[in-house]
Amino acid sequence: MSGTTSNAAALAGRFLLALIFIVAGFSKIGGFGGTVGYIASKGLPLPQLLAVGTIVLEIVAGAALLIGYRARWAAAALAAFTVLATVLFHNYWAMPAEQQQVQQLMFMKNLAITGGLLMVAVLNAGGWSLDARRRG
Repeated sequence: MSGTTSNAAALAGRFLLALIFIVAGFSKIGGFGGTVGYIASKGLPLPQLLAVGTIVLEIVAGAALLIGYRARWAAAALAAFTVLATVLFHNYWAMPAEQQQVQQLMFMKNLAITGGLLMVAVLNAGGWSLDARRRG
């Protein structure tokens, strides 16, 4: 792949990975009560604080990933968050049979997203990023 093609693909990949977190973060603001209720329904402590922390992480780390600013750290933080959220909220093995198929799909989707995030964490953000500009 040429440098331009690689950089364009890295930017597109970062955009697509970041998009899910940024959109989710803003939707949690609009549905804050529901988010808090969902967190509380899983028996987690301090659901309001966890909701605020999740919103901040998703929006800030998602934006950092999008623009390629400290992208390795942003991707690593989002990967850790995604694994934790996946195990806590998409534990299909403990759900009623009628929910297992959808929750298993969500579980596997999140693992795939984590894989993409880990690739950014290891390989960096590409040439069209603020990280590359700072190095350059």
